[in-house]
Amino acid sequence: MTNTRIPLIERLRQEGKLSADQYEGVLHHIQRSGASPEEALIETAILPEPELLKFLAKIYNTRFVSTERLAKADIDPATLGTVPRKLAEQFQVFPVLYDSANKILSVVTPDAGNLEISRQVSVASNAREVRMFVARPAAVKAAIMKFYGGDIHAFSHIDRQQIEQYKNMLNVFERNLVSEEALASTFAIRERKQERVVTQNDMDRSAQRAAAPTVAGGISLEDYNETLTVLLSLLENNRGELRGHSSLVSRLAKKIAERIGLSAHDQHAIAVGALLHDVGKIGAYHLTALNVAEYEGHRAAAQKSHSAPIRLFEGVKLPQLSEHSLRSMYERFDGKGIPDGISGKEIPLGARILAVADTYADLTQNSRNPFRKNLTPLEACEALARYRGKIFDPNIVDLFKHVMLGEDLRARLLADRPTVLVVDEDAEESTVLELRLLESGHEVRSARSPEQVLQMLAKGDIDVVVSETELRGATGFDILAHARQQPAMARIPWMFLTRDASRDTVQKAFELGASDYVVKPTPTDVVVAKVRRVLESVQRQTSRGVSGSLREMGFPELVQVLSQSRKTGALKVRLSNGEGGEVHFEEGLVVNAMWGRARGEDAFYSMCALSEGDFAFDPAFKPQARVIQASAESLLLEGLRRHDESNQ
Repeated sequence: MTNTRIPLIERLRQEGKLSADQYEGVLHHIQRSGASPEEALIETAILPEPELLKFLAKIYNTRFVSTERLAKADIDPATLGTVPRKLAEQFQVFPVLYDSANKILSVVTPDAGNLEISRQVSVASNAREVRMFVARPAAVKAAIMKFYGGDIHAFSHIDRQQIEQYKNMLNVFERNLVSEEALASTFAIRERKQERVVTQNDMDRSAQRAAAPTVAGGISLEDYNETLTVLLSLLENNRGELRGHSSLVSRLAKKIAERIGLSAHDQHAIAVGALLHDVGKIGAYHLTALNVAEYEGHRAAAQKSHSAPIRLFEGVKLPQLSEHSLRSMYERFDGKGIPDGISGKEIPLGARILAVADTYADLTQNSRNPFRKNLTPLEACEALARYRGKIFDPNIVDLFKHVMLGEDLRARLLADRPTVLVVDEDAEESTVLELRLLESGHEVRSARSPEQVLQMLAKGDIDVVVSETELRGATGFDILAHARQQPAMARIPWMFLTRDASRDTVQKAFELGASDYVVKPTPTDVVVAKVRRVLESVQRQTSRGVSGSLREMGFPELVQVLSQSRKTGALKVRLSNGEGGEVHFEEGLVVNAMWGRARGEDAFYSMCALSEGDFAFDPAFKPQARVIQASAESLLLEGLRRHDESNQ
């Protein structure tokens, strides 16, 4: 297996990227573990993933995709369907993007120069062109497991390697041996050993879009941020409601920076500033831009401590944008803030973003905020809007509201997905059922032992259990009997799916309170239908309507969310002038649409241009007939194309 890939190691050595000792170390690791050369280089920490992938991309004259980016990818089902799972597993290739109009398929593979892979994928997908990008072997394998197999934890074993790198550092913090000053000193020593920050101009422009950017020494920005996140989380352990506050603010700030379209390094700098914004300030007051503007005590405290994070991390050489964000986060848009009294666009963009993100997190997370209660996302955004143009940049407030309410709305639209726990020691046998349940709009968890079952049930978010009767250590009946004695588990519906068809066994199951008893082999579609019927019979799957404004989430995005989450129901849209229409969904398929006198596809196309108005989604509605045959993706593409043509 490894002989065909050894030239990679040889080439790295020839180009001076591996010393003789490193070369021998990698070969020894390959022989001992059977790992591929790529994995051996990463696992031995000889070559960081970004540097290795950049090297491979240069060899194959292509771009590369990092593990982090692949793990967070949102792969369209139509794209996934272009490459059969067997082919993906056989050639270690994974589809990431399909341009159906031009029949161009983009895939990732560790062997991006293999023409046979390109040929096989082209034949299977009927693509006119196959573009191959390079990725880490373990990442491609995890992507196949996650997106084809439904294993949401497929990337976790890769993440575990990063956790080990922080283990010693975390042990020190857990023993409370590190002060804030020592933390700054530690980072200063670490940074002095490393080179200057790598800028975007140092990277090849074509590889830059797919690369995970790095800071000095080849450390990825994600790893750098993750390290700070872990350390700050430990420092915030005793902050009560504000535990994890800095991490939340960092995520919010980065989200806005991404939405604005800032470079990866500027996003990183703003996220770092947000992570550190409270270091050295933890006291009687929680200092946010709103609190400092409204209360004299907070303002006085901010005057004394606003520069604390910069001073504590002086030796670390923080990104300049991070320092600017930290220094000016209490400035006001109207010029009445501190420390310099600057106004409007004179305030650094990072500081304007941080002021909004920090205040929003305080309003939604801290019951001691000015409103003396935790606000909902909508309430918090409305509170920010009261101060737009005074304390906060009005454009940032408007953008932040759009992003946050859109996410809140998405969460509400997806909130009624029931969770099914599948209990079976035989993972291979239960996989088909798990996949079919996922396709039918259910969240699925699996347990292979009685201990795992009880642990998952104890969390309280399981809607129905589908269990084998025979397990090692206990029977399914034993687990059900135990669950019925626990108040938190007593009302969870329970189905048995087993090969045991004896009358006594069936009778025992129903005596214990089982909702259904299904004998294998039974078609998975039948089992899924029975699961749905059980959920409906005990009224565990509550149908909750969701309403909102098209300003929060546009019509195309609404259709995508409802389609990809396999929703059934009616999406109703109303304009202020009284015009209205509906789109009917059945398990994610768009089956009908009505707008004015138009019906079917024409009605749908008319609605694609809507940007104003209110909507409501009714999950209790059941479509009677399928009028539209095209997929949601095709409908949206055609509708948007028509809209663009009409505007020309």
